[in-house]
Amino acid sequence: MTTHTVTGQPTPRTAGEGSGPTRTRPPGPRPGGRGHARPSRSWTSKAVVNGLLALFACYTLMPLTWLFVASTKDHGDLVGTGGFTFADFNLFANLGDLFTYGDGIYGRWLLNSILYFGLGCLASTLVSTAVGYAFDKYDFPHKEKLFGIVLLGVLVPSAVLVLPQYLLAGKAGLDNTYWAVLVPLLVNPFGVYLARVFSEGYIPDEVIEAARMDGAGEWRVFRSVGLPMIAPGFVTLFLFTFTSSWNNFVLPLYMLSDDKLYPVTLGLAIWSKSSQQNPEFYMLTIVGALVSVLPLIIAFVCLQRFWRAGLTAGAVK
Repeated sequence: MTTHTVTGQPTPRTAGEGSGPTRTRPPGPRPGGRGHARPSRSWTSKAVVNGLLALFACYTLMPLTWLFVASTKDHGDLVGTGGFTFADFNLFANLGDLFTYGDGIYGRWLLNSILYFGLGCLASTLVSTAVGYAFDKYDFPHKEKLFGIVLLGVLVPSAVLVLPQYLLAGKAGLDNTYWAVLVPLLVNPFGVYLARVFSEGYIPDEVIEAARMDGAGEWRVFRSVGLPMIAPGFVTLFLFTFTSSWNNFVLPLYMLSDDKLYPVTLGLAIWSKSSQQNPEFYMLTIVGALVSVLPLIIAFVCLQRFWRAGLTAGAVK
């Protein structure tokens, strides 16, 4: 029997014929299909996201921009020109007036703030890190119940605790002293919670056991092994504590009566209130507010590498 083949049409191949593999079309959008609309949609999505980010950035930076522009003016230009309009540049003269007023009281307030919220928050972060590490790596009776009590402290607003803290400081004879502000900063329930989360993500239990088998004591394990490994989380926790404490003036308002012990936020609040009777304080308050923002900016810029690493600690474990 003779098999005829129609010219121009391929002969069907049966299983087993031929030596080469069967070619298949690689996955992806077909030419002329729907897939060509994806790059356009992707570009549109990126434009919308970038536009929203730019809008939020402008909204965030607008008060700081106004503060800088207003600090470069004198009192007459501040009242007679627009909020974002530059006039005669008097920033350095305003800074001189700020740091010389009242025998340099503003500089003392700035140093007090660095003492309260710089060294104080550093000590608070160290205490919170040690407590969070202990809750994570040690087993002791009623551990989870005690940790639940710590979490309850997160739900209590700090302003509610100011009056009891003031009464306790009065009984202990610490009111109107540096310790009246420093001691309450050491207790940070949210810092303990965040430190435990960072300890779980950064410090493997195997490393702790290996250090113990090498003969290291518990304090040395925490100091030489745990603390260096949790450094990004430590810096992140410090920045959170430092930012929230720097902007807080309720606790110093209750605890302190001597203006030489004021932090910069409380001093600026007093000047702002006095500006209603004396317009001179209005310009001093504006320039002082600009200077008070600089420590926060410097802290974030210098520690941003650790801060960004700490924020992404929970993304990959």
